Amino acid sequence: MAEAEIGIIGGSGLYQMEGLTRAKWVRVTTPFGKPSDAFRVGTLEGRRVAFLARHGRGHIITPSEINFRANIYAMKKLGVERILSVSAVGSLREDYRPMDMALPLQFFDRTRGRISTFFGGGIVAHVGFSDPMCPAIVETLKAACADTKVTVHVGGTYVCMEGPAFSTKAESNAYRSWGMDVIGMTNLQEAKLAREAEICYATLAMVTDYDCWHPEHEAVTVNQIIDYLNRNVENAQKILRTAVRGLPKERNCKCGSSLSHAIITDRQKISPQAKKRLGLLVGKYLK
Repeated sequence: MAEAEIGIIGGSGLYQMEGLTRAKWVRVTTPFGKPSDAFRVGTLEGRRVAFLARHGRGHIITPSEINFRANIYAMKKLGVERILSVSAVGSLREDYRPMDMALPLQFFDRTRGRISTFFGGGIVAHVGFSDPMCPAIVETLKAACADTKVTVHVGGTYVCMEGPAFSTKAESNAYRSWGMDVIGMTNLQEAKLAREAEICYATLAMVTDYDCWHPEHEAVTVNQIIDYLNRNVENAQKILRTAVRGLPKERNCKCGSSLSHAIITDRQKISPQAKKRLGLLVGKYLK
């Protein structure tokens, strides 16, 4: 029996989920190593939820150090079918103001060398990723923001940079000239792996700053980010609780069948080791 049906990944400033009842800590082992932390699994608004602090409690893991494969695989192992990912982002647009929320629909990758696939080692798959976000979750989060009376911007592109340093002014202005909307350091790999794991995924992006491009605002600092996140955490918690309550019981999107036509490797050539490692993800397609 699944431990949880909905996963919440908390980013900078969001290290716990309020309102979880009958909660317990669960440590999950994976073929890809340890997740960022133990999962807090409990009931929220009548739904079984697993919460994970992306950077670990106490914020001890940099964006480049996050074991994204272990985090998403562990969610799958717990039975999670949908992930609500909360992330602090910088704004690349005048109208995306600090304290606003954004629901980006696209990603642009500026990371270097991060592992963002479960495949390899004798089994190859190519999933469709033209539309990275699950439309059902986006619509639910949009409604939850409206219900919470928080300004939300739906659409646009999240630039995922390597970090941990923030952008130079040249980089920030380049992203703006390309038409990008927000910038962060973590969500692209999560989204790719969630798609491979056939888990619905969407980002709730909390705008904390104007990066460093805005002439009337100082360049982003950690203190500034944490200040805005602490002020906005109540809104984020309300949005998440409303969204969890509002998510449809059944999935009618295409996320749950992402691998149905993605595995290209001859089934006879897949080694027992590869089948064992990825059985949780691909087992139903290898029968």
